[in-house]
Amino acid sequence: IALVLVLLSTLLGTSALPSQRPSCYKRALEDHACHSIPEGTANLRQIHHGLQDHFWEGKGCEVICYCNLNELLCCPKDIFFGPKVSFVIPCNSQ
Repeated sequence: IALVLVLLSTLLGTSALPSQRPSCYKRALEDHACHSIPEGTANLRQIHHGLQDHFWEGKGCEVICYCNLNELLCCPKDIFFGPKVSFVIPCNSQ
């Protein structure tokens, strides 16, 4: 029984530690809807015409945002698409 308690406390303790992996976050679009985001607004660039409502955030191509109604869900590209898919997404870093 003592061994089980030690194992359980170890498992619970490790899951409570913060992860080093970057996480996703939501951001409200105050005056815009997804289809009315002007180019250059809030540091967003449309990824590709085939990926409607998907944007790169910032200057690089590490964070992808998906627009839903008037809210953005932003995640690191590996979390958003997964490591096997994210490397084929076109990066327009202009």
